[in-house]
Amino acid sequence: MTDALKRLSDEGVAIWLDDLSRKRITSGNLAELIDQQHVVGVTTNPSIFQKAISHGDGYERQLTDLATRKVTVDEAIRMITTADVRDAADILRPVFDATDGQDGRVSIEVDPRLAHHTAATVAEAKQLAWLVDRPNTLIKIPATKAGLPAITEVIGKGISVNVTLIFSLERYREVMDAYLAGLEKAKAAGLDLSLIHSVASFFVSRVDTEIDKRLDTVGTDEAKALKGKAALANARLAYQAYEEVFGSERWAALDKAQANKQRPLWASTGVKDPAYKDTLYVDDLVAPGTVNTMPEATLDATADHGQITGNTIAGTYEQSRAELDAVAKLGISYADVVQLLEDEGVEKFEAAWIDLLNSTEAELKRLAPSEG
Repeated sequence: MTDALKRLSDEGVAIWLDDLSRKRITSGNLAELIDQQHVVGVTTNPSIFQKAISHGDGYERQLTDLATRKVTVDEAIRMITTADVRDAADILRPVFDATDGQDGRVSIEVDPRLAHHTAATVAEAKQLAWLVDRPNTLIKIPATKAGLPAITEVIGKGISVNVTLIFSLERYREVMDAYLAGLEKAKAAGLDLSLIHSVASFFVSRVDTEIDKRLDTVGTDEAKALKGKAALANARLAYQAYEEVFGSERWAALDKAQANKQRPLWASTGVKDPAYKDTLYVDDLVAPGTVNTMPEATLDATADHGQITGNTIAGTYEQSRAELDAVAKLGISYADVVQLLEDEGVEKFEAAWIDLLNSTEAELKRLAPSEG
């Protein structure tokens, strides 16, 4: 076991766990990861909850109570998921306090079926913040076109946000703009900007999965040589955009008002292609002021054999742009790829949510007391 995770933390990368379940909370495992593996935050998504509730243990007692009360399946899911997030937030509270609110965060996502509905997303975000009722919560809002004004509105109300499902550089700039606009609204309303936090979840591995597939179709030596490069190039150029936006005059005015930068969060960092090293999207995306949220397998792999050699983003922008340009010259449309990934991302989370609705409904029926 190396101390790669400590070195990663020392480089300014916050290590978050991309998973949550009641068993992880009640067994002491989450507390152990915080204590021993330098984990300082947790992210969840509809797929994670679907897996935890459908296949995990620890939920039957609460499900029985909910069935007895004859609550709707939607209410049951919100009661269950917010309970898990609340308990995880309490476990992470010492980290939150020690980092002045920057870390020690737990994310919970708005209903993915609302991804293309601005007003409903805002209403859901407010409801989730109220239900969890912990200062170290982040409400996840997808970076769809409808999500952008919702981000501004929610930040403007003083609610901290994790913007999710970002794939393109253009959309990432729009996300940062939405965040700054939200801070400006909050400032005009007299809110304390130092209490508002945000991360922007920029997805990594799925970019390689889709572009590599298209490179295989091209099939030339030049195409094969570009495999496994697009995702890192895309993420590194996102960090360049982050440096530009948070080095601007617009940001300087908010900085004076004690606002917090919206940190880039590397999401989808589990390697999908076994041909690549399993710590690729950790070792090669090291830069200060970032977050890397990892599935447990990636966290363990990094602890075991991660190679943390300092900042691996600085000085890469020219090469990264050249690599994406080379992909484009082969006839692979960047715009088409990132739009497809956003659409698929929303669809996958919606499908997981519907699976969760169905399996929870079945459990509620099974556990419902007999009449009479």
